[in-house]
Amino acid sequence: MREVSRLSLLRQRVARWSCVGLVCLAGVAPSWAAPEAAPSPAPGNAVLRLLQSSGLVESVDGRPSLLSQVQEGASQLVLTAMDFIGVRYRRGGNSADAGFDCSGFTRHIFENSIGLVLPRRAAEQANAPGLLSIPLEDLKPGDLVFFNTLRATFSHVGIYIGDGKFIHAPRTGAAVRVEDMRDAYWAKRFNGARRAPMPGEGQRTTP
Repeated sequence: MREVSRLSLLRQRVARWSCVGLVCLAGVAPSWAAPEAAPSPAPGNAVLRLLQSSGLVESVDGRPSLLSQVQEGASQLVLTAMDFIGVRYRRGGNSADAGFDCSGFTRHIFENSIGLVLPRRAAEQANAPGLLSIPLEDLKPGDLVFFNTLRATFSHVGIYIGDGKFIHAPRTGAAVRVEDMRDAYWAKRFNGARRAPMPGEGQRTTP
């Protein structure tokens, strides 16, 4: 009887391992099978996920209105800008190695993400031909945002990234970072915004 029981147990083990090896002949892919390639995230999703992972927004769920605002070109622009968080400020600087000032940063990002070469100074960027003037309530990720920080119109510039936040090279002793435009300091110094045509869009003129 003991030999019969041992043979029965062996048969059960063989049957069980055969079931695993053949996935019980049910055509179900085993857990160790190579997964199918995940679809590439939409450009807007990429931006929003980055904002969430950086703690800049609490959740990316339930934000269809913000998601719909992010165009592919603007998405690439924002993602490129976020890569430079932590680069030191340097007056007159226009590269990651040398450091950036505010307009050097925006110029570098626009040129290297969408191929648009902006003028060098913040005030010149605000008046650059082909850019559309945008009111505060219509801001979208990728828009240039301007501030009066030196008692002069358009003396500082950054890039709007969504959810009331912008990224910029702030001042000597600081580094590229994200800040909230709704903070009192920035809110009272906001001068206006400009939108550049993204790849595939026609050129537009400032009204």
